[in-house]
Amino acid sequence: MDAPWLDRRQLRAWVRFRAVLELLPTALDAQIRRDADVNEFEYHVLAMLSETPGRTLRMTEVARRTAATLPRLSHVVSRLEGRGLVERCACPEDRRATNARLTEAGWAKVQQAAPGHVATVRHHVVDALTDEQLDQLAAIGDALLARLDPPGVMAATYSRYDGESEPSVPPVAPAGRAGAPRDGRSAVM
Repeated sequence: MDAPWLDRRQLRAWVRFRAVLELLPTALDAQIRRDADVNEFEYHVLAMLSETPGRTLRMTEVARRTAATLPRLSHVVSRLEGRGLVERCACPEDRRATNARLTEAGWAKVQQAAPGHVATVRHHVVDALTDEQLDQLAAIGDALLARLDPPGVMAATYSRYDGESEPSVPPVAPAGRAGAPRDGRSAVM
């Protein structure tokens, strides 16, 4: 059995990681609220929908990918729906299911928020680390996700960002449309 207390090295790592867990979401949320008047979780839902085919995803899949309960997600989607950013629609594959679809106003909100979000992520994470440290951070994330997410839901959701080449994400707007990434990369994640 392991010791009941963390040793100095373990405690040093834990308290710093815990501080990041507290401070980073707060910084991301403040930026998103300031720039786009949505909270960080709402933006996460909008961004996720913006990167799916047809900007549409089954509600249960959105909940699974965000680790949200269906009641929490339903409440968030209701707020976004009330603002005209998302709409619920019937799932053609399963009449019992409901899809969430990003509206044009929702797409505009993603475009409005994405540059500031990316700048905030760069400032607080990417630019603070060397390339080697970024690779280490990804490896650390993989190790922790293997324990926190044994079915691999999060790993599967973000696996398209793995590999040596730039992420190949379908454009979130039709080709030639204003605001569509020309190189196919994500503007939001």
